[in-house]
Amino acid sequence: MIKKIVQRKKSNTIFQQTKDIELSIQFSLDGFSFCVTNATSKKDLFFSEYVFEETQNNPELLLEKIESIFKNDTSLQHEFTSVLVIHQNNLSTLVPNKYFSEKNLSDYLNFNIKTLATDLIAFDDINNLEAKNVYVPYVNINNYLFQNFGEFEYKHHLSILIEKLLQIKNTEATTMFVNVSKNNFDIVVLKNQKLILSNTFAFHTKEDFIYYILFTAEQLQLNTEELKLQFIGDIEEASEIYKITYQYIRNVSFLESKNSLFNDFKVSKHSNFILLGS
Repeated sequence: MIKKIVQRKKSNTIFQQTKDIELSIQFSLDGFSFCVTNATSKKDLFFSEYVFEETQNNPELLLEKIESIFKNDTSLQHEFTSVLVIHQNNLSTLVPNKYFSEKNLSDYLNFNIKTLATDLIAFDDINNLEAKNVYVPYVNINNYLFQNFGEFEYKHHLSILIEKLLQIKNTEATTMFVNVSKNNFDIVVLKNQKLILSNTFAFHTKEDFIYYILFTAEQLQLNTEELKLQFIGDIEEASEIYKITYQYIRNVSFLESKNSLFNDFKVSKHSNFILLGS
């Protein structure tokens, strides 16, 4: 079952009044969301999010969910000036430019995950970072979206997350950003607007969650009494994972977006950072 949890109202009026619009899509095994942007002003006009009641076991089942959404959501059935597709998964690794070669893409990933000979492996250049993000996109979903839109650009979610965080001006002190999803979370550590670490972890319990945060802090020799941690994504102050984090790290806050779209629906301004963070 698919549950729609966020949508801006009066979408038909928005689409009728704006001629040139861009579409950004983000999906994972847990859900699907999209944002429509004015191509000229770059102002976000519309956002919608779907959450699956159960995590999909593979990209084939995920495609079935996405096909159902496209069939029933008329907001996805417009003509778009451009389309950006964001693959959210833990099938990626960062490689510094000086060690990077397109001939070795599978070798980079095999340090962290098991790849198949049939896997398509892609990579993103990350703005303001001398590194590539090497990853496995969901090819079946790319093929389906190509049938709908023709040519489009696609990226890995971690590439966009890192790019957005690197634009933040107040990271002179070491800051740990934790981007939370349903069953996974990303940790990005910055200092002086430079990337110190980036990784993605799966978790099932609050103990899993805090273990990886504290392990990362220990490996980087960060003092948890002084460390600044900012949450984004699917987490609230009342959640168990927030409470257990606050037991061990006192300097905890939320990184809120200034995107005006948040004025139109009742969700936290730190949520959906990859699509709506600004």
